[in-house]
Amino acid sequence: MIDRYGREIDYIRISVTDRCNLRCVYCMPEEGILLTSHQEILRFHEIVHLAGIFASAGIRKIKLTGGEPLVRLQIEQLVKELKGTEGIEQVTLTTNGTLLREKAEALVQAGIDGVNISLNSLDPEEYRQITRKEELDKVWEGFQEMRKYPEVPVKINCVSMEQSPSGICRTAAIARDYPVHVRFIEMMPIGLGESCKGRSEEELLQILEKEFGSGTPITEKLGNGPCHYVQFEGFQGKIGFISAMSHKFCDRCNRIRLTSQGYLKTCLQYDRGVDLREPLRTGASDHMLRELILQAVSHKPASHAFTEKVSREREEKFMSQIGG
Repeated sequence: MIDRYGREIDYIRISVTDRCNLRCVYCMPEEGILLTSHQEILRFHEIVHLAGIFASAGIRKIKLTGGEPLVRLQIEQLVKELKGTEGIEQVTLTTNGTLLREKAEALVQAGIDGVNISLNSLDPEEYRQITRKEELDKVWEGFQEMRKYPEVPVKINCVSMEQSPSGICRTAAIARDYPVHVRFIEMMPIGLGESCKGRSEEELLQILEKEFGSGTPITEKLGNGPCHYVQFEGFQGKIGFISAMSHKFCDRCNRIRLTSQGYLKTCLQYDRGVDLREPLRTGASDHMLRELILQAVSHKPASHAFTEKVSREREEKFMSQIGG
C-alpha cells in the first residue's frame, strides 16, 4: 500500500490482548485497567482472516503485540496460521519475557521469525520500580531459553527513562556479551508516558560512549522499523535507537496498527482509524473490508505532533489498550 505521502505501508502491529502481567509505569496503572471482555477481543480466526486481506493490500510483515501477547492462550497456533497466510513473509513478536521460557520452543516450532524482549533494566530495584513487579529473573531465563534457537533473532528493547548511567550501560552490555541488538526507545507522551521523564538519544549516546568508547554509525538497514544503529568495538551485537521525539522519522513510517478489538490505527498519536471488527462480524465481504483498510491508509497523517500539544483526535488510551 502506498499512502498519499508516498510511503509504502507493508508492516502491521497486531495486538492480541490488552492484558498484561506487569504494570510498567508508562503503560498501565498499578491497579490495572478495565479489561476488554473476551467477546470484544478478536478471535484468532478473525485475525488470520484480516491478515489475509491486509496481505492482499500489500502488508508483508506482522508483529504480534499486547498487552503481553504470551498471556493469550495458544498464541503459537496464531503464529503458525499467520505464517501460512499467503503474502505474509515475516511474523515476529514482542514480549516482556516473563513467560518466554515456557513458550519459546512452541513459538519456534510454529515458525516465529524473531522475538523482541522488553527489558528496561538489569538492576533488580530499577526493574521493580519500572514494572512494579519482581519478575527480572523470569525475563532473563526467557532470554537464555531463546538463545537455544540461534536461528531466531532476538532483540532487547529498553524504554529510556531515568535509569542510572550504570544501569543503561549494563543493559547495553548485553549486546557486548551476546550476539543480540539492544535498542533504546525514547519515551513517547502516550497515556501514562506523558508524565514520565526519559532521556534523549544524545544523552544516551553520551553515557554509552563514556563507558564503551566512540560508536560507529551503521548505514545498512536492519529490521522493519525506524531504528538506527551504532557499533561499539568488541560488541557482538549493535546498539540501536528508536527516537520518535528527538529524531522524528514519520516521513519513513511504514506501519499501521490493529488493536485487540479490531480497530485499525494509522498513527500512534491519533485516535482516528476504522473499526474492522463490526463489519467483519456482520458479514462484510473481503472486498469491502479491503476498501475500508485502503481508505484508512489513504488518510494516514503526515506525522505525529506530540511537541505541538495537539488536542483534536489525540489518543487517550493507555499503551496496553492500543498495542505496544
